[in-house]
Amino acid sequence: MDNLQIRLNKFLAERLGCSRREADTLIESGKILVDQKPPQLGAKVDKNSKVWYNGEIVPFQTDYLYIAFHKPVGYVCSRRAQGSAPTLYDLLPAKYRHLKTVGRLDKDSSGLIILTNDGDFAFRMTHPKFRKTKVYEVELNRPLEPLHQQMISDYGVKLEDGISKFKVITSAESTEGQPSRTRFTVVLTEGRNRQIRRTFAALGYRVTKLHRTTFGQYELGDLQPGKYAIIKS
Repeated sequence: MDNLQIRLNKFLAERLGCSRREADTLIESGKILVDQKPPQLGAKVDKNSKVWYNGEIVPFQTDYLYIAFHKPVGYVCSRRAQGSAPTLYDLLPAKYRHLKTVGRLDKDSSGLIILTNDGDFAFRMTHPKFRKTKVYEVELNRPLEPLHQQMISDYGVKLEDGISKFKVITSAESTEGQPSRTRFTVVLTEGRNRQIRRTFAALGYRVTKLHRTTFGQYELGDLQPGKYAIIKS
């Protein structure tokens, strides 16, 4: 462990709160120095390396943080506002704005988002091979046909990026004693862009509510919109 080395772009991504691609851009632009010399792409550093950025040393040791955040509707997960839509980082204290979101929710969706500076944790939570379960409350603009519900759950729906398949569970909420046909629980182990919305749209439905309650072992619980809580990995 004393000679532990880490790729420079990974080191910068975790310490500066940027992506590895953005870190590579910083390296290529000459804004990073390692032991007072410009490093090459793919370089590695260890605890004895002195990494400089903007005239300051970037510490090798860091404390990892993990935050559960209740994203409200209307906010984007990027660091920059998109048009008139503000970013969720506007709702966080400045000391947490370097953290990166683990996956995303689109502007019109709400619920559980995890933020961290631990790149390995983010990878384990989002890479398809780990099949992390995500649970959503979904509401449609019109009743879902039972055949379509079975099709999504049992066979999947063909999208431009492949077959989309997830479990669609009828909500316990009822209308006049009958189970609701517009409100459902969706259990998903993939994580493609806007997958739930696109799947229902392919069958002629529009998602009017998409709210994530569970991500892996983490649950939203009673965390209120716009609020956050420190969690353990």
